[in-house]
Amino acid sequence: MQAPKLIIIGRDGILNRFREDHVKEPEEWEPIPGALEAVARLNHAGWHVVLATNQSGIGRGLVDMASVNAVHKHMMQLLAAKGGRIDAVFFCPHAPEEECNCRKPLPGMMQDIARRYAVDLKNVPMVADTLRDLEAARAAGCPPHLVRSGRATLVTEAELAQWVAAVPGTLVHDDLASFAQSLLQREAAAKAGA
Repeated sequence: MQAPKLIIIGRDGILNRFREDHVKEPEEWEPIPGALEAVARLNHAGWHVVLATNQSGIGRGLVDMASVNAVHKHMMQLLAAKGGRIDAVFFCPHAPEEECNCRKPLPGMMQDIARRYAVDLKNVPMVADTLRDLEAARAAGCPPHLVRSGRATLVTEAELAQWVAAVPGTLVHDDLASFAQSLLQREAAAKAGA
């Protein structure tokens, strides 16, 4: 059986607007323009999209599991309305001081995804919006992609260059829509060349 075509993406700053105070209820989950449509385009091209997100608000007592589940249900409904879907949501509920293996930049969540889907992570692009998440991609062996739609919008060009230098091979995109466009173009070019 062939492994699925899989992409790992973060949530806040990639699919929806990042909030310093955490997304605590469905009404606070605001999609980034074009992000839901990008997931649908990837799905229609045969890609499975999986979410890997740090949700330290749970460990810090700022958000409960019922709220996180309600937010993700809302996200799935908005995606479905655009013809897209997230295959699975993996999240780290721990506060930073809990020293778990699943909190990015550690690779635990991505390794769990690899086991669940029986994929080699070197074939699984990972989309990030922070240096921490790029480091998680590198630690897991995923090809790293940075989108400038979330926290990366707040860094200078010099800082961005440092991030890319720190995680060699990082490709930079404006947002999830431009990542999807780039990936699908490369895939089409590879098929044409084959």
